[in-house]
Amino acid sequence: MKMQKGFTLIELMIVVVIIGILSSIALPAYNDYVIRGRLVDGTAALADGRIRMEQWFQDNRTYVGGPCPATTPNFTYNCGVPTAAAYTITASGRGTVAEFAFTINESNARTTTSSKTHWNSGACWITTKGGAC
Repeated sequence: MKMQKGFTLIELMIVVVIIGILSSIALPAYNDYVIRGRLVDGTAALADGRIRMEQWFQDNRTYVGGPCPATTPNFTYNCGVPTAAAYTITASGRGTVAEFAFTINESNARTTTSSKTHWNSGACWITTKGGAC
C-alpha cells in the first residue's frame, strides 16, 4: 500500500481557524498602537505651540498675534482669538485620528475634549485606550 503525502482537509481547517483567532486578537491591538503613534503628533505640536505663545508673550506682553502651530498630517490646529492675557490652542484630528481633539491654554491646562469610542476623555492628554489622568 502506498503512503499518501500531504495534509488532510481537517488539518488545514484547524490551521485556518487558529490563524483567524490570532488575527482577531492582534489586529485591534495593532490599530490602537498605530493610533497612539499618531496622537503624539498632536500633543507634541500643542506643547511646542504653548512654548511659542509664551515666548511671544515675553516679547510683546500680549498673546494677541501669537503664532499658531501649522497643520500636520494628522492634526489641524486652531488658536481661537487670543486676548492679552489668555489663549487656547485646539488640535483636531484628521484621518484615522479624526475623533480626537486636545487643548492647551496659557496656564498649561491640558485636556482631551473628544476621543474615539472606548477611549477616555479628561483633564489631561489621554493617548492610550483606557488611559486616565
